[in-house]
Amino acid sequence: MTRLEMATRIKDNLSQMMSIEVKLPTGSDNVIHLETAKENLPAIVGYLYKEQGCQLVQMLGNDEREICGSFRVYLVFVHDGAGLILILRTAIAPEDLVYPSVTPVIPAAHWYEREIRDLYGLEPKGHPELRRLAVHKDWPKQYYPLRRDFPLKKKVPRSEGKFKFIPVEGEGVMQIPVGPIHAGIIEPGHFRFSAVGENVLHLEARFFYTHRGMEKLAEGKTPQEGLLIAERLCGACSFSHSLAYCLALEKLTGTAVSERVDYIRTLGMELERLYNHIGDVGNICAGIGFAFGTMQGARLKEKMQQLNETVFGSRFLRGINTPGGVRRDLDSDQLSLILQTLSQVEGEFRELTEILLASESYMNRVQGTGLLRHDLASDLHAVGPAARASGVDRDLRRDHPYAAYAKLAFRVPVLSEGDVLARVKLRIEETFESMGIIRQVLARMPEGKLKVALKPMPPYAYAVGMTESARGENVHFIMAGQDGRIFRHMVRSASYCNWPVVPSTVPGNVVPDFPLINKSFELCYACMDR
Repeated sequence: MTRLEMATRIKDNLSQMMSIEVKLPTGSDNVIHLETAKENLPAIVGYLYKEQGCQLVQMLGNDEREICGSFRVYLVFVHDGAGLILILRTAIAPEDLVYPSVTPVIPAAHWYEREIRDLYGLEPKGHPELRRLAVHKDWPKQYYPLRRDFPLKKKVPRSEGKFKFIPVEGEGVMQIPVGPIHAGIIEPGHFRFSAVGENVLHLEARFFYTHRGMEKLAEGKTPQEGLLIAERLCGACSFSHSLAYCLALEKLTGTAVSERVDYIRTLGMELERLYNHIGDVGNICAGIGFAFGTMQGARLKEKMQQLNETVFGSRFLRGINTPGGVRRDLDSDQLSLILQTLSQVEGEFRELTEILLASESYMNRVQGTGLLRHDLASDLHAVGPAARASGVDRDLRRDHPYAAYAKLAFRVPVLSEGDVLARVKLRIEETFESMGIIRQVLARMPEGKLKVALKPMPPYAYAVGMTESARGENVHFIMAGQDGRIFRHMVRSASYCNWPVVPSTVPGNVVPDFPLINKSFELCYACMDR
């Protein structure tokens, strides 16, 4: 079935079910726009998710009272088989801020709806758990920071409050609180273990301690100003975020970049994946005190980051993407350096991983530890290596190709075991696939302009940009304002999807296994604290 045939089928089926406005994609576009009354949300979401197999990749609130007199909720779905993006929206009147929760229909919506409630005051009726998420116990009620009339620099009075953790009772059960301030130089997160001795019965995690207000800061920014915010959402995925941001803007404005830009962007994406995957394989060794693996992984990661700095001027690949193109070009010497470094790192990384997988003490700690079940990974829309190690066969580079990925040959590794070992092996396999992608990019690098001017943004138009980072898919939603500036920019990072599944992988293990399990996901906090 072609993309247009699938889109038409979805439109016809939904139109028979209820009153809904549907705008089908035209030409090379792959986006279906849907709008309906809020009462219809559970039925539409159920149809898209359960009958059509669409995945919920983003859900956000928006204060559009100055546009249409109401708030709106947007749900972004993708259909992998047809390569479609479906954006469903509904209006929420200011005098009735309640809408029917879709979490009972699609579990992946659970955090989104809690966050929308915290930041906009929109109430998801029927949500199974409405504890605070993005704001904490001392945040006063009736203060909603992403409403348009909430000043960016407003000083908020603090109030008394208490966050209730889920109690676990029984003989010998004790609570072990860890964080939010940790011994290492890492971001804040609170983990509360319920355990008998060292055996973990339950783990509850609490995040969003250093929310930075970056989406509020993006309001009223020009596309170029917004780029500085987008690529600083996460230190480890700077290139992925900046590219998703640029893709959204280019789609929104109908701006086409050159083939050379596509290839340079693909190179940047894979260089970012390499230094992350190589570093993560080494860092997982730190969770079991395997110093040799830790040091070797760090050394090889450093080689890759030094390559990034030499070739692109940034260890973290910042300052490369720009709306309408890239800022950096490559010459023959730089291409040769990339190939030379890849050859060196490939041999040393292969040797390192062979040593790890042949070590009995290493295998004893990682095999069977921290199991992520396939059904849970699928229901909560886990993404990236963590999901693929649990049998979820999804990768945006293949299913929704961007940049030059549609023109390249590569394999998407998928494993089924779902343990720490599977997540390590998956990164190892992806590392070698990335090296193959880079070699193809360098061999086929075409000529072309590095940058074209971004076309004007249509007032109140919106678009979505998606990229597959080392941790999984990053999704950026951008709505234009009336003055060529950003009206709304919402970011959903890979870590936002994967953190909710981590606590489920810890019960049944011992407390000292948690650092190992946690490192095998290698998630960040900052890109949630946006």
